[in-house]
Amino acid sequence: MGRIRVLVVDGHRIFAEALATALAAEPDVDVGAAGSAAAAERALERAAAERRPYDVVLVDADLGAVPPLAARGAVPPPRRVAVPPQQQPAAGQLRRPPVFDPTRPPGDGIALVGRACRAHPGLRAVVLATADDPQRAVRALQAGAGGWVARESSLGALMAVIRGVLREETHLPPALLTGVVRELTSARRDRSESERLVAALTPREEEVLRCMVAGLGRQAVAERLFLSPHTVRTHMQNVLGKLGVHSTLAAVAVARRAGIAPSEPAAPAAPAVPAPVPPPTVASTAGPGAG
Repeated sequence: MGRIRVLVVDGHRIFAEALATALAAEPDVDVGAAGSAAAAERALERAAAERRPYDVVLVDADLGAVPPLAARGAVPPPRRVAVPPQQQPAAGQLRRPPVFDPTRPPGDGIALVGRACRAHPGLRAVVLATADDPQRAVRALQAGAGGWVARESSLGALMAVIRGVLREETHLPPALLTGVVRELTSARRDRSESERLVAALTPREEEVLRCMVAGLGRQAVAERLFLSPHTVRTHMQNVLGKLGVHSTLAAVAVARRAGIAPSEPAAPAAPAVPAPVPPPTVASTAGPGAG
């Protein structure tokens, strides 16, 4: 394996720079840093355009989260201060003060992982987390992450995860594994139950459900399926009843768990091509004995 290009994405600048410095000390690692989702996406696009794409992105799970009071301007933003070298975290054990606050709104780190992995299929992602959360870890895995790492992990442990995800391995802390398996099992059970419910629909009711998933109202469904609005209303009521729900939103949720795709508008019919007209037959006017 050649050199490993790593992008560190964390809104806490001191931590991000310290981690990037420590990773850059590895003999086969090149490191970049970004302080926001937008900056990270620009860095990924620029690197890809220069044909020097990043191999791994390390993303703060709480990227973009801000305490509510600070977000409203009630608390002045913290001043940036230079940290003397002797106060920098040791290279072997990178730690930061805990910043987890249950009153904070969720960050967009996992959403960034999903966008980055879709835009750059060869990219591997590792989420840096302050707290073990099985539900968020499952979301991260579904978004494309290959690892979930506690922030207090040693540099050696982090490098092991980075090298592991490049080998297509999935890395989770042992303490998180049971919860993640439970969440995945529950999701699979929900999907199986949703599939069973959807299987009870008639073909026409499933067509109506696909239109509902596409966000169409009753009149739009009627126009797409060439039905009367009254007939569509009856089908919608039957769909809700068979799925055991009481709203269109709940029906759409069941459909999505069952893997039902939204209805697509029919392709316009190709214009008819007129049949070629044969050339007129010219009758010979030559008389007998001509030639």
